[in-house]
Amino acid sequence: MINEIKKQALTAVKELFDVARLKEGDILVIGCSSSEIAGHKIGTFSTCDLSKAVFGAVYREAEKHGVFVAAQCCEHLNRALITERECAEKYNLEPVNVVPQIKAGGSLAVSAYETFKDPVAVEKIRAHAGMDIGDTLIGMHLREVAVPVRLSIKKIGEANLVCARTRPKFIGGERAVYDREKM
Repeated sequence: MINEIKKQALTAVKELFDVARLKEGDILVIGCSSSEIAGHKIGTFSTCDLSKAVFGAVYREAEKHGVFVAAQCCEHLNRALITERECAEKYNLEPVNVVPQIKAGGSLAVSAYETFKDPVAVEKIRAHAGMDIGDTLIGMHLREVAVPVRLSIKKIGEANLVCARTRPKFIGGERAVYDREKM
């Protein structure tokens, strides 16, 4: 099961990178319920084995592209995020003092905290793209204009998968001309 989860996560993140056109230094936010992946109700069956499989696949692919990853914590930490200190400094995000635990932050946040070189928690972020595995509600951490991304992978394990990219707002009305590369 773990190998299949890794494969699904890797396929999904690669497809997202193809569509989202993320650049070096951009942010990918990920929310993940290991409980949902295992076929249980969110928050009832947290397991680091599944979250490590997912996070490892996503993180390795993001590193190849020079993209920061921000792992969303559960509602017990008000959906704070774990990211690299370098990301927090680049985007002027104020760190908060918390170390995620399985039942206070969730297994994905724990996996991220254990994997990052210099992890910090922040309360909010404005990511350029996102992966929501198991209906964890990452939308609050995306930039204002989120665009759904349809992938060949619809689920990771038993968890629903919803992805998004963001784009700049269109302004100017009917006479405006837009840059097709930013659409």
